[in-house]
This record gives sequence, C-alpha cells and structure tokens, in this order.
Amino acid sequence: MANYHLVILKKPYLDAILDGRKRIESRLTKTRRHAFGRVLPGDKLFLKLSSGPVCATATVATVKNFASLTPAQITEIKQRHNHDIRGSEEYWRSKMNCKFGLLVWLTDVQPIEPVQIGKKDWRAWVVLTEKENFGLLEAKSIKKLR
Repeated sequence: MANYHLVILKKPYLDAILDGRKRIESRLTKTRRHAFGRVLPGDKLFLKLSSGPVCATATVATVKNFASLTPAQITEIKQRHNHDIRGSEEYWRSKMNCKFGLLVWLTDVQPIEPVQIGKKDWRAWVVLTEKENFGLLEAKSIKKLR
C-alpha cells in the first residue's frame, strides 16, 4: 500500500513541476529529516504551494537517499541531475554543506482544484498518517482537472 506525503514547494518549482520541466524533487539538508528513508516508489504526493493551497498530486517513480554527503558528491548530483531538478546556482551554493539528500523522481503529475488546508508549521515535507493528514486522505472533493 502506498504512503502519502505533503510536499511544500515555492512557486517557481511548483510551476516547473506542473509544466513538466522539473521531474526530480530534491531535498538536501544538514540533518536527517522525517521523510529520509520513508519515501518509496509508488507513494502518492500532495503538492502544496508555500503559503498557498494544495494544487497538484504526483506519484513517486524512483527515490534515492544519500547520507554523509560531501561537497564533491553534491556537485556530482548537480552535474548529473540538475536538468531535472532545475536548481539555481544560488540553490546549489546553499546546499554544499548538507549531509543528507533525497531525490524523488515524479510521475503522473496532475493539477487538482486548489484545496486550502490548516497547516501552520514550518515542515516542508510531511509524511501523512491517519492522525495527521490535514483532511487530505478523506478529501473526496479533490478532483483532477482535465
């Protein structure tokens, strides 16, 4: 059975996912985050605009987790995958001291009617559970746009 995740994205990255230019979502962090090792192929993602609504869904095609990253390894990730990550030079500079990485290949990206949720914390990726799902797992009203 697939897991569900809420992924918070800034507008340029969400727009690039929706128009097909960005096919890999990357999360590079200095500390191990909750999603590390918990995202699997087949998992379902709810894509939420930062400070805005949930406005798309996607399915995880492939995942790579990295631990104990070095600047050289981050440079290699950039060289190999930035055409699908779409990170700016500023993004990559800011990530050079990160130790953990998560690359998620996206498939079946679908815009949906925007859904406002009551998320108020700073987490940028939430593994949804039966108790904490912001109503998204019960939202029969989420309809794919055609």
